[in-house]
Amino acid sequence: MTPTALAAATDTHCPYCSLQCGMRLVPGTDRPAEVLERPDFPVNRGALCGKGRSAPALLARDVRLTGPLLRDRPGGPLRAADWPEALDRVATGLARTRARHGPDAVGVFGGGGLTNEKAYLLGKFARVVLGTANIDYNGRFCMSSAAAAHRRAFGLDRGLPFPLADIPHTGCLILVGGNPAETMPPAVRYFRELRENGGKLIVVDPRRTRTAELADLHLQPRPGGDLALALGLLHLVIADGLVDQEFVARRTSGFEQARAAAMAHWPDRVERITGVPVHQLREVAAMFGRAATGMVLTARGPEQQSKGTDTVGAWIDLCLATGKAGRPYSGYGCLTGQGNGQGGREHGQKADQLPGYRSIEDPVAREHVAAVWGVAPESLPGPGRSAYELLDGLGRPDGVRALLLAGSNPAVSAPNANHVTERLRALDLLVVADVVLSETARLADVVLPVTQWAEEDGTTTNLEGRVILRRRALDPPPGVRSELWVLGELAARLGVSKGFPAGAEQVFEELRRASAGGDADYAGIGYERIAAEDGVFWPCPTPDHPGTPRLFLDRFATPDGRARFAAVTHRPAGEEPDDDYPLYLTTGRVLAQYQSGAQTRRVAELNAAAPGPYVELHPRLAGRLGIADGEPVAVTSRRGRAVAPARVTDTIRPDTVFMPFHWAGAGRANSLTNPALDPVSGMPEFKLCAVRVEPVGVGLVGSEPLGSEPLGSEVAKPEPDR
Repeated sequence: MTPTALAAATDTHCPYCSLQCGMRLVPGTDRPAEVLERPDFPVNRGALCGKGRSAPALLARDVRLTGPLLRDRPGGPLRAADWPEALDRVATGLARTRARHGPDAVGVFGGGGLTNEKAYLLGKFARVVLGTANIDYNGRFCMSSAAAAHRRAFGLDRGLPFPLADIPHTGCLILVGGNPAETMPPAVRYFRELRENGGKLIVVDPRRTRTAELADLHLQPRPGGDLALALGLLHLVIADGLVDQEFVARRTSGFEQARAAAMAHWPDRVERITGVPVHQLREVAAMFGRAATGMVLTARGPEQQSKGTDTVGAWIDLCLATGKAGRPYSGYGCLTGQGNGQGGREHGQKADQLPGYRSIEDPVAREHVAAVWGVAPESLPGPGRSAYELLDGLGRPDGVRALLLAGSNPAVSAPNANHVTERLRALDLLVVADVVLSETARLADVVLPVTQWAEEDGTTTNLEGRVILRRRALDPPPGVRSELWVLGELAARLGVSKGFPAGAEQVFEELRRASAGGDADYAGIGYERIAAEDGVFWPCPTPDHPGTPRLFLDRFATPDGRARFAAVTHRPAGEEPDDDYPLYLTTGRVLAQYQSGAQTRRVAELNAAAPGPYVELHPRLAGRLGIADGEPVAVTSRRGRAVAPARVTDTIRPDTVFMPFHWAGAGRANSLTNPALDPVSGMPEFKLCAVRVEPVGVGLVGSEPLGSEPLGSEVAKPEPDR
C-alpha cells in the first residue's frame, strides 16, 4: 500500500455483527474500496472474517439501489422515480391512512443494523410526526428475551456487563446455544485464550458446531431443553454444597423461592427431559461451581423460545447461586447478534421504550423526553405491539394499514414467513428504505435507496456496550440519501418542519440529551471522545466520567442494589414433536452469510462459500428415511414446507434437523418456524418447532433467485436526481 493510499484510509467499522470490528477503508481502483486491517482496535485486534473483508463489494452500483422506485398500481412493476415524487407519494399515503383510520393505523418497523442516530430519529418520527404507538424492530427477534431477563435480575440490560477482554481470565465459561466460530469469528480468539490460560470452556448446543469442537465439554440437549438443563445444574450446585452463601445473603434476593423450584429438577428427571446424561450434569456442576470465577454466555439458542426469558433467568440463577456475578471476571452475558442490536433498542425503536432505555409508561421518562423533543408529554403515545404482533396485524381493520420499514427483511427473517408475506401484501401502503432490493422491498409500493455504512457518519453500540463511531469514507451514488434526510423530508411534508436534522452528529447531540439520566446514559459521550478512546462504554453521564466497561461491581441496578433470583420451572415448548411431526427443527446461521442474506447473497465470494440452503440430519435418521447426502428433502411443519438438499452428518442429534435461515424461495427456513411468543419479551420461538422430513423427487428442489442477480427486467434503472 502506497503512502498516498494510506493517507486516504478512513478508520471505521464492519457493517455486520455485534463485534463491530475495526477496519480501515481505502478508496479502490477496480472496486469501490479496499479493506485494511486495523490492529489497534481492541475488539478484533485486526482480525476480520470473510464478511468483513468482502463488505465493500456491496458498495458497487450494480448490486444496490441507486434511485427511488414506485409502483403505480397493485401488482404492477416498480418503476424509476425522482425523490420529490417518491416522498410526496409516501407522505400523502401516510397522511391519508392516519386521517381515515387513526394514528395507530400507520406503523414503523426498524432494524438492528441501523445506527443509533437512525434508530433514535425513527422512534421520534413515529411518536412526534405520526403519533403512532406501533413501532418496533427486528432486534425483537435477536436478544429481547435476554434483555428482559437481564433487567428482571439486575435492573439493567447490556449485552455483556464486561469487556470481551475479560473472557480469557475467567476460570470456567458456559456458552449456551451460540456458535461464534461461525457467527462472529474474530471473537473466537478470546475462547482460545481462555483455554490457553487454564480456564474451562463448556458448550451447550444440539449440534457439534465449530465452536463446540473447541470446548472441554460439549452438552448436546434436545431443542427446548435449556431451561431444564439450567435448573438441573442449579439443583446439583445446591445439593453438592457449592452455593456461595455469603454472596447470596449479601447481594441477592429471592434465593429460597428459586431453590425450591430448582429442587424439583433432580438429575434423572433432567436427563429424561434434555437427553444429557447425569454424569455430564454432575461434571458441569462441579466444574462451574468449584471454579473461582465463571461466566455464562447465552445466544439465540435458549433465547429464541417461547420460554426464553425464564430460560435465561435460570442461567442467571446459576451465576448468582455460585457467586459469579458482580465480581471481576465473572457474570452473565448475552452474545448480541446484529451490528447495533444493543444500541438499536436503547433509543426508541422498541414499542415500549423511549431513548436512554426508558420505559414509555414511566411519567418521569415521558416528561424528560417530551421536553427534549419540544412536545407535551401527553401527546406521546403509549406502548404499541411487539414485532411479530405488529407484522401479524398488517392490513387488518384494527392493525397497521400503512408501514414504513427501514433496514429489515421480514419476508425472509420473520417466523411463519408465508403468513408475514401475505400480511405485507395486504397493506394499503408499504414503504421500504434499504440499500438493496430485498425480498421485502420487492413487495413495496415505494422503495427508497439509502446510504450504507461506508457512506455516512454514525455511531453503533457493540455487544460490550461500547459506543463506536463509523466514519464516512466514500460518497454515495448521486441518487442515494440517508434515512436521516428522508425522515426530515417526510416530517416537513407532514407538518413538522423542525427537529429532524440530516446531520448524524447533530442528531447524536440531541440523543445525548434525551438519554441523560436514563439507564443507557450517553450524555458524556461525543464523537471526538469516541474517536480518541476507541469507543466509550455506557453509562457515561458526564464528559469527565470514564465510562463503565464493567457493570455491577459495587451494586446491581435494582432499587435495593441486590440481584434478583427468578423462581422458574421447566415447561414444554410451544410445539413438541408428535406422530405427524416427529422431529425437532432448529435454525441458525452459517459462516459466509448474514441474517436474511439480503446483502451477503449479493457478494460473489460469500455465495461461492455458501451458495444455498440445506437440511442437516443425522445418518441414522437419513437411513431410516432413505435419504442420501445431497438429495432433495422436504421439511414440513404446521405452517409450511421447505425443500433443500440433505446434508448428512453425525454432528447433530438423531431427533433433530437443522436449516440455515438466510435464503428465500423454496428453501426458506422461516416458512416453517413457530411464531409462539415469549409472554415477557415477545420473542418468537425460532429455535424449535415440530416437523417431518421426506425425500422428494430430483428437480423439485430449488429456490427463488438468491439476490445476487441485478435488479431485473421488472425494474427500470433509476436516473440520478436532476
